[in-house]
Amino acid sequence: MFRRLYALITQSLRYKVLLLVLMPVLIVMPTVIGMAYIWSNEISYRQLLMKVNGDLSVAHESFLRAQKGYLAKLSLIAESHSFRTALEAQLSDQRKTETINPLLEEFKYQEGFDFLYLANARGCDYWDDSQCEFKKSSLLERSLLNGPSTGIEIFSSDELGIIDVELPEKVYLPLTPTPRAKPTDRTFEDRGMVIHSYYPIRDKSGKVEALLVGGVLVNKDFAFVDRLRDIVYSTGSLADDSLGTITVFLEDVRINTNVPRLLQSPTKRALGTRVSEEVRHKVLDRGESWIDRAFVVSEWYISAYEPITDINGQRVGMLYAGFLEAPFIDVYLEGLFKLLLLFVAVTLFCVVGAMLVARSIFKPIEAMANVISRVQKGDDLRIGWIKAKDEVATLANQFDALLDQLQYQRDQIQEGADELERKVDQRTSELQQRTKALERNIKLLERTREQLIAKEKLAAIGELTAGIAHEINNPTAVILGNMDLMTAELGEDAASVEQETRLIIQQVYRIRSIINNLLQYSRPSDFQNHPIAVDINQVVEDTRVLVQHDLDRKDVDLRLDLKAKHSVGGNHQQFQQVLINLIVNATNATDKNGTITIRTRDWKDQGVLLVVRDNGSGINPEVLPRIFDPFFTSSNSGTGLGLSVSYGILQRFQAEIEVRSRSGFGSCFYIWFRKDIENPLLSDTERDILADIA
Repeated sequence: MFRRLYALITQSLRYKVLLLVLMPVLIVMPTVIGMAYIWSNEISYRQLLMKVNGDLSVAHESFLRAQKGYLAKLSLIAESHSFRTALEAQLSDQRKTETINPLLEEFKYQEGFDFLYLANARGCDYWDDSQCEFKKSSLLERSLLNGPSTGIEIFSSDELGIIDVELPEKVYLPLTPTPRAKPTDRTFEDRGMVIHSYYPIRDKSGKVEALLVGGVLVNKDFAFVDRLRDIVYSTGSLADDSLGTITVFLEDVRINTNVPRLLQSPTKRALGTRVSEEVRHKVLDRGESWIDRAFVVSEWYISAYEPITDINGQRVGMLYAGFLEAPFIDVYLEGLFKLLLLFVAVTLFCVVGAMLVARSIFKPIEAMANVISRVQKGDDLRIGWIKAKDEVATLANQFDALLDQLQYQRDQIQEGADELERKVDQRTSELQQRTKALERNIKLLERTREQLIAKEKLAAIGELTAGIAHEINNPTAVILGNMDLMTAELGEDAASVEQETRLIIQQVYRIRSIINNLLQYSRPSDFQNHPIAVDINQVVEDTRVLVQHDLDRKDVDLRLDLKAKHSVGGNHQQFQQVLINLIVNATNATDKNGTITIRTRDWKDQGVLLVVRDNGSGINPEVLPRIFDPFFTSSNSGTGLGLSVSYGILQRFQAEIEVRSRSGFGSCFYIWFRKDIENPLLSDTERDILADIA
């Protein structure tokens, strides 16, 4: 702005003359106005800070008197005739309880206590010495040594609940995001600031027989802060438009206040809002008072803060007194506005007079300067006819001719540039289309190559497996038949070799199972069924029965957390086979008394997520990438086909499986089942590309 003003003055004779005329006004008047404003603002602001400091002192004394007042009420209750008579009566503990507890309840409501109870010298329940869960307060020791004591203490939600189950609900306060406050992860405040009082009750010998304990919650006690406000800011102590407020903070959270959340809604108190970060640092962290303006919730206030300390001398909160700054600022601005009006009036008078004198002198020159400025911005403008016949008129005519020539040349250059830009855009668009087509072709080729390699492997394994299965199944059938014949022929003599016979039969069936798994892996199309709707939760429930024997064998706890609601496309038995493989592997990797957890959740609108987690030995990072390879196993008893067959089943139904594992901590398998299985057929474009490749 100043550069533009400087350029405007240095490039115009008219403005130079105006500057000489207005120089005294522009220097003297702002100086006088600024000095008057600074002086009045300094004096007035100092007075406001002195007032708010006095207001805080009054609020502080009133806060202390309130604590002493509740202690006095407690002493009146303890020394009242009805209470002492009931306590000293020669009755059983049960009868005393039935008499004194209702009496204490009545005193509690009459005197404004939030809780009132009797404790013994150890701080336990007077009627039940085993009930010692009340808050351990140093006021107990003070009362026993020095007599009645009171002070501020912070109670947790659990400590309040032990006294009265309704108290935690009274102090619960959700936190409200507040501008300028220190960032925090907390979302609520459930602690209570309590005016805690102890009064020792002595028997006739002077020994402390019991202690009467009373507490008043400062949280949300609007009558309390309103009384303080009425004491500090009585009628006539502030400007008509100002607003005096008192607040009690628990740390930096407003738990009791008459500060409005918005000035437009004065009845809605700013509970749960927080103090600004700079005030918190000075008052809570450093233990100093704050006497200055401060941002309070949504407005600026003339504010005074001081720390509130508990009975142990710890800073646990703040006491605040303050009033709106805006009404006092309005007074300052009103005076400043009047001075500015005077300054503007004088300046305008001088400007108008100077312009009227200079207009006839500088009009032709300003016309030329205006054309030059407009042409520089791109406008097609000319000076035109000038009434004068002097050198300025000749210069203007020559300047118009020069502008015409420059305009013609610029039009020619612009046409060439537009044509070049159109050609560049056209070529760029063509290159982008070809690049995208090439990227699609490359991705399709890579996917096709992977599929061809996998199919070639499966075909080779399938041919080998078919021959092996044919050659092995026949001998196994002969072995099983002869074993049955041998058992029948031996009769009772077969009992001596029963274990060896059963072992041979088991191993033959194991051979058949391995061959069957190998066939299922190498020829998945022979085992594929048309997908139907499958309830994954039911698959888990059915599988648990099948693997229960393995779980019981190692004392492994199977925990189910089944919350999925969608059905998925697939085959119940084949999904069950996948789950059996995962659970058996997890059981083998888990020590005795281990845990396996199975969870199901809806996967957006696409299907179901199944998670199988164990706390076993985990999978070695070097082994993890190969666990789905056929014939790969890290155990001595496995065939290495379980996970590879499971992987093939999931691929046939377009499900995805991932595993995460840490050695020594366990493994977690994630399976995403789809609701709708898409048609795996190739698109027309993909067929054309594959045809060209072939």
